[in-house]
Amino acid sequence: MGKGDRRTKRGKIWRGSHGKTRTKKGKRTVSTTAAA
Repeated sequence: MGKGDRRTKRGKIWRGSHGKTRTKKGKRTVSTTAAA
């Protein structure tokens, strides 16, 4: 966990990458329209 971890949302923001934990639309909650 932490900035270096690409599996956490924090790590993704720090890296500038996107994925399941950090979608391109998502603000804070990923569960809202995660399938769409």
